[in-house]
Amino acid sequence: MANAQIVGWSHTPFGKSDADSTEALMALALAPALDHAGIGAEDVDGIFVGVYNNGFSRQDFQGALVAMADERFAHTPATRYENACATGSAALHGAMDFIESGRGRIALVVGAEKMTATPTAEVGDILLGASYRAEEAEVDGGFAGLFGQIAASYFQRHGDKSEELAMIAAKNHANGMANPIAHMRKPFDVAFCNTVSDKNPRVAGPLRRTDCSLVSDGAAVLVLADAETAAGLNRAIAFRARAHANDIMALSRRDVLEFKGARLAWAKALAQAGVTLDDLSLVETHDCFTIAELLEYEAMGLAEPGQGGRVIREGITAKDGRLPVNPSGGLKSKGHPIGATGVSMHVMAAQQLTHDAGDMQIRGATMAGVFNMGGAAVTNYVSIMERVK
Repeated sequence: MANAQIVGWSHTPFGKSDADSTEALMALALAPALDHAGIGAEDVDGIFVGVYNNGFSRQDFQGALVAMADERFAHTPATRYENACATGSAALHGAMDFIESGRGRIALVVGAEKMTATPTAEVGDILLGASYRAEEAEVDGGFAGLFGQIAASYFQRHGDKSEELAMIAAKNHANGMANPIAHMRKPFDVAFCNTVSDKNPRVAGPLRRTDCSLVSDGAAVLVLADAETAAGLNRAIAFRARAHANDIMALSRRDVLEFKGARLAWAKALAQAGVTLDDLSLVETHDCFTIAELLEYEAMGLAEPGQGGRVIREGITAKDGRLPVNPSGGLKSKGHPIGATGVSMHVMAAQQLTHDAGDMQIRGATMAGVFNMGGAAVTNYVSIMERVK
């Protein structure tokens, strides 16, 4: 099998962009990714596009927008993927399958989302499309309301962890200060994050504004090649393992605090890679809400159920801790343009492995984990990555 490897990438700033569409965002990211990989548009055999949309734009058929953004791709096969907040990772897996089946040698993974032009109330309803509307459409607070319910359930079972959530938020904002493409490069201390105020109001359940990721615009691109082709290019990041596991969509039909799909994906990826968490230099994980990061500590195996708060209190996931988590600032600081998120997380990890992460750099990073999920841990992707060139 011709294992797919990352050979280049690009990343627009995340935040409120002057680019007025996913097409315009893609146009900003495509050429720089080709340049970074040292290839031409004519070398690309397939394009895999991650855009959630679901109402952010009346323009759909997003796969075809790559060629509108760059006409050099007018005749290159392009396919659009959607898998809620894991849309970018779904597109990545599609591109890897394409290469590893022998159908192509070089592929682009393009993730993008334009969210900030949509009124806030509409954003909440659009994101509820990643929930089971038959039962969850009327949840107060939209998608944040679902995670507010999850946080409240966790507190009921394991005690109030408001301060631990504030510590996660403060950590990720501190890390984001070093990320030049982050949406919010602004430090917030634990006291601010743990206090309900006019500047940090309660959003849903026990979650405050600082517990919630940002509505952002942005695009990111990965260039993949088979191992033989990658050997002749400037760099190569291999996947020691990749795994994908799903769970039941409706919260009423599972114990959502278990994050079972996430747990299964992590276990499968670590076993496939033949490593443990102790072998990882860092993890980029899906902190759409701080309660999600806390539950992901437990799902990946850093703590037993109910003990995730201990992980942040002991500094295990700090930038200088035993396993730094979200040195990029995560979705909390970097931003969360839905279709771009999974692609962005892999770019951030790849930069760490090539030691090109600037002030975000984890010294001596050799292996990275990435966890990207869609919905409330409904679709779960884990990558274990290492540099081979």
